Amino acid sequence: MSQQRLEDLEYELELKNAEIDELNMELQNKTEEINKLKLYSTKLKYANKNLEDKLDTKIDYDKAMLKELDDLSQKIKEKESIIEDKQDQVRYLRSLIDDYKTQLHSNTENLEVQLKRISKTYEDLLKQKDAIIEKQDEEIANLIKSKEEIIKSNKTAVISLKLQNEKYQEIIEKLTKTN
Repeated sequence: MSQQRLEDLEYELELKNAEIDELNMELQNKTEEINKLKLYSTKLKYANKNLEDKLDTKIDYDKAMLKELDDLSQKIKEKESIIEDKQDQVRYLRSLIDDYKTQLHSNTENLEVQLKRISKTYEDLLKQKDAIIEKQDEEIANLIKSKEEIIKSNKTAVISLKLQNEKYQEIIEKLTKTN
């Protein structure tokens, strides 16, 4: 009878050892999953840092573009001043035309062509300025929206990873307590 009891105990011991081996394998798998998640978390942190750096670079670029727009605006003002000067010159030359009609007829035509070119150039510069300002406003709005979406996404990912990590920690603690 005791031999039968000893065999039963040995059989139970083998079953328990098999269960322990199975639990150790599960624990090892969970540990590997945790390590993978830690690596993924680190990867996300670096990706987030890279995105922030890219965003900072883009913001610096946009600031430079805004500076160029300011410079362009200043140049437009200078061109407007030049145009006003040219218009004054045209008025003066037109007063001389009365005195020198035959001699300055060709000069008058040239001045009118220049005036049209200057007016056209001025209109084109104003259109370009407006288009550039609108484009920059859109780019800035898109950058801000993109940054906010990235931040939300990263926060969500970090919270999810923390929750998963806590679950795995609880599982590991339970497994280590049962052993």
